[in-house]
Amino acid sequence: MPCMMPAPYLNPEDTTAADAIAAIGEELGMFDDWLDRYQFIIELGRKLPAYPAGWQTEEYRVKGCQSQVWLAAKADGDTLYFAGASDAAIVSGLVALVLRVYSGRTRPEIMATSAQFLKDLGLIGALSTNRGNGVAAMVERIHAIAAA
Repeated sequence: MPCMMPAPYLNPEDTTAADAIAAIGEELGMFDDWLDRYQFIIELGRKLPAYPAGWQTEEYRVKGCQSQVWLAAKADGDTLYFAGASDAAIVSGLVALVLRVYSGRTRPEIMATSAQFLKDLGLIGALSTNRGNGVAAMVERIHAIAAA
């Protein structure tokens, strides 16, 4: 059983990545339009654990994002925990969604969970091209960490 990581690392609230994706889909489905979904996503970002200012460095910055995004990882055996933040409200929410899927998962589960869920949930289509590319860059960075 993985240990629970202290903040700023996000502990999983769902048993598996697939469960997290299904729960996110249900939550987004409660809203009739994208304006309400965006507000929901922004609220998720506000609930992220505080990300240390000292980690807002080039070392942790995710390249390919329109906004500033930082991502840190910590391993507990084969399980990886992630912490993240952004300087933009909507992007912080997208960070929260991505971390909900990937943080607290084993390396094999992370590698087996593609970014396809972002398209399946309609997120990529509802975002600007730059934001969509940025979310994909976050997932690529998480996969690279898991593969290392």
